[in-house]
This record gives sequence, C-alpha cells and structure tokens, in this order.
Amino acid sequence: MKSFIATAAIAAATLTTPAFAASENYVLDASHSQIVFTYDHLGFSTTYGMFSGFEGEIAFDQEDPAASSVNVSFPVRTMFTGWEARFDHFMSGDFFDAAEDEMVTFTSTAIEVTGEDTALITGDLTLNGITNPVVLDAKLNQVGMHPMAEKPWAGFDATTTVLRSDFEVGNFAPFVSDEVEIMISIEAMQAE
Repeated sequence: MKSFIATAAIAAATLTTPAFAASENYVLDASHSQIVFTYDHLGFSTTYGMFSGFEGEIAFDQEDPAASSVNVSFPVRTMFTGWEARFDHFMSGDFFDAAEDEMVTFTSTAIEVTGEDTALITGDLTLNGITNPVVLDAKLNQVGMHPMAEKPWAGFDATTTVLRSDFEVGNFAPFVSDEVEIMISIEAMQAE
C-alpha cells in the first residue's frame, strides 16, 4: 500500500514542462505532497489511508523528459489510517510487521512520454522488503514561478494500482481487496 505513494509522486515529476531549461533538480515539498490509497472492505465500504510528509528528488529534463528520474523514500510507519487500532493492525505480523526504520522506496527505471503533459513512469517499488515494478500514470499539473517562494515550482498527479499480495501483505483477501488504488499528488521546488 505504501508503494503507490512513493511511486506516483516521483513519476509525475518527469513529464514535459514548458518553462525551464533541461536537466533541473527538484525536491518534493513535503507539506504539499500526499499519497492516498483505497481498498474495498468486505464490499461494504471503501477504506482510505494516506502517506504525507515524505521527501524525494526529481531530476527533470525538459528537453528529453524520458531521461528524467525520480527517487522517493519514507518510513512505513508514517502511514495515516484515521484509526489507531487499524494502524496498529497494519503494522502487526498480519501485514507489515514494520520496524521503526523500515522504509518504502520508489526509484524510476523508465519514462514513456504519452502526451504534452502526461507520461507513464515505471519504477521499482520496495515495500515490506520486496521489490516489484510499478507503473504510474502521471500528469503534469503546472510548472511556473511559485508566487510566495519566488522560485520555480512544479505540480504533478499520478495514479496506479498494486496488489497487496505482490508484497506479501495480502492477508484477508478477497474480503479485504488485494487491489489497492493509489492516488499521488505532489509539489516540487527547484533545488538550491
């Protein structure tokens, strides 16, 4: 469930943009970047969770977006479920059995530009000690000068779907859906 967050955030950063020179480094704005995940619970409800406050870097090449790259990582235990007992269950041996320092990482491996402001970002998502390829369907929202920070800024959205069982956290499927939908929205600022 964590992979979705990291993957989407990074994938979005590699799209074509109209305002800046090729090969610029960006860092994620942790205060305005979120990964939201959803799954079906017994057919009765859609349950939501989120990761936020994570960090990452994007090397963005405007002239050749396919040559861009994204790297993101964050602790599994930064997951927010909205209910402490659910969080405790997710961190237990039934799911992640997550230590305090266990990380979720996403590293892009390929970018396929699909339109003026869209791309498919393929990358390696490591979750629960297991690495699998994930594809983010990414969209560039905007690139321009941030009105308050007065520096170049970029915003992206991305979506993907992962299977919990691919990362050995698939307990209780199919009652709790194996498929987890991930929505990522990030802002990134040009690095100093």
